Amino acid sequence: MDPTPLSPHWLRDNCPCPGCRDPRSGQKLFQIHELPDDLAITARSGTADAPEIRWSDGHLSRYPAGFLDAPAETDGRGEDAKRLWQAADFARGVPGASWAAHRDDPEERAAVLTAVLRSGFALLHGVPAEEGQVVAVARSFGFVRETNYGELFDVRVEPDPNNLAFTTAAVAPHTDNPYRDPVPTLQLLHCLHNAATGGDSGLVDGFAAAAALRAEAPDDFAVLTRTPVPFVFRDRRTELRAERPLIETDGLGRIRGVRFNNRSTGTLRLPAAETDAFYAAYRRFARVLLRPELRLGLRLTAGDCLIFDNTRVLHARTAFAPDGRRHLQGCYADLDSLVSALAVLRRRAAALDELEEAFEGEGAAEYLGEDVTLAQHMRQTGALAEAAGAPDHLVAAALLHDLGHFGGTGQELMGGRDNRHGSAGADRLARWFGPDVTGPVRLHVAAKRYLCTVEPDYAAGLSPASVYTLGVQGGPMDAAEAAAFAALPGAADAVAVRRWDDAAKDAAAEAPPFAHFRPLLARLMEHAPA
Repeated sequence: MDPTPLSPHWLRDNCPCPGCRDPRSGQKLFQIHELPDDLAITARSGTADAPEIRWSDGHLSRYPAGFLDAPAETDGRGEDAKRLWQAADFARGVPGASWAAHRDDPEERAAVLTAVLRSGFALLHGVPAEEGQVVAVARSFGFVRETNYGELFDVRVEPDPNNLAFTTAAVAPHTDNPYRDPVPTLQLLHCLHNAATGGDSGLVDGFAAAAALRAEAPDDFAVLTRTPVPFVFRDRRTELRAERPLIETDGLGRIRGVRFNNRSTGTLRLPAAETDAFYAAYRRFARVLLRPELRLGLRLTAGDCLIFDNTRVLHARTAFAPDGRRHLQGCYADLDSLVSALAVLRRRAAALDELEEAFEGEGAAEYLGEDVTLAQHMRQTGALAEAAGAPDHLVAAALLHDLGHFGGTGQELMGGRDNRHGSAGADRLARWFGPDVTGPVRLHVAAKRYLCTVEPDYAAGLSPASVYTLGVQGGPMDAAEAAAFAALPGAADAVAVRRWDDAAKDAAAEAPPFAHFRPLLARLMEHAPA
C-alpha cells in the first residue's frame, strides 16, 4: 500500500534532485507527460518530515525537511492575503517611510513594499520635488510601465485636456486605465507643488467595498463578477478597449481585482433584464464606494510620493481653485516586479538571519586552538578591516572569511586534513555576494602561503595553530606558485584580509556584534551582480 496520501505524480513532479531540476534556476528538466501513467512508490525511507522515495521507474527522490507540510504558495493578489481597511484604521498614520530610508535601507524598503502588497498603498516622504523623480521611485523596486501617456505623465491643469484629471474638477474614486489589457497594476503619484485651495487626494479600498457588497447584496456582487463591461479610451492618437467585469474573482470566488471608472465605461449591450440587473448592481456598488467611512483623505505636499495598487485601491481628488500651483507627476509600474523585489529582500534577510544564528551558535565554539572563539575571531577581523577604512566588500570578506569552518569542518583541519574552508565558504557566500567578497574569502588561505614566501619575517609572526594549519594546507608556495598567485585579480584583497585575519586573535579585544555589520552586508547583497 502507498504509505503517503499525496498524489504520486505531484510528489514526483516536485522532486528537488539535480536530475529533475536545474540546480541554479530551479527549473524542471522534464515534461510532465514523460512520467509513467502507472507511477507508484515502491519504497519509502528517511523520516516523515524528510522522506526518501524510490519510484517504480527506479528514480530516487529526497525531499527536504518540512517540504510536505509547507503552506501553499500564492502570489499574494487575492483578498485572503490582504488587510481590508476603512479610513479610521489609519487614525495613527498611514504606512510609509522617508525616501532616504526606503532607498538606502533594505529593511525599510521591504516594509514599504509589504504595505503596498497588504494594505494596497504606502506613502514616501522627502522625495526630491524635481521632475522625473517618480521614475526613480518606481525603479527602486521594479520597472516603469510605459503607456500612451509616456514614461511619466503630468497631472496639472492643461489647456486642451484629454482626461478629466487634467482639469480643476473633482474626480470620483476610480481605478486607472481599465480600458487597457493588461491594466497597469501599480500607480505612483509624486507631488511637486500643491498650493491650490482644494485638490486633496482620497483613497478607497476597493476590496473592502466589494466585500461589503458581497455581504449586503450577494446577488449584485455575483452580477458584477460575471458581467463583462466595455471600457474605452480615445483621443487623436489612441484608441484602447478592454472588456472585464468590475469585480474580478479567482476560481474559489475570492476577490482578486477591481476595475471601476465611470468616465471610461462604454456602452453595455445586453438583453433588457440583464442590463437592468447590471445597472442595479453597478449603482449599488458605486454608492458603497462613496461611503465616507471608506474614504481615506490625504493632502499631498511637495516631496510626497504615493504608491498604490491600481487593481485594488481607487483614488480620487476634490475639486480645487486655480489660485495656486498644483502639479503632480505620475507613472505606472506592475505588482509582479514589486512582489519579486519583496521576495528577494526577504530571502536576503533570511540569509542574514542564518548567518547571524551561525555566529551565535556554532561560532561560540573554540577557534582551532586559539584563545578566541570562531565568532570572536571573525568579528575581530571584520572590525580591523572597518577600522582601517577598508571598502565595504573587504569588511564583509574579513568578517566572513572563515565561514567554511562552520559545520564542524574546522576539526578536520586540526586533525591533519585540509578542509579547503576558503573555497567552501566562498561557494556558500556566492549565493548572495559578488566576487569582490567571495574572491578574498576563497584566496585568504593561499594568501598566507604566499606571504610566507615573499616576506621572510611573516611566518615568525604566526600563532602556533596557524603554523600547524599552514603545513596541512600545503606550506609556503614555491616561486612559481607565488608569481601565479600575485597575478590573480583578487590577490591584493586576499592579502589584506589575511593580515587582519592574523591580527584578530586577541581574547581581550572588543568587537562589534554581527548585527553591527548587517546593514553593510545587506547593501552588498543588493548590489551584487546577478
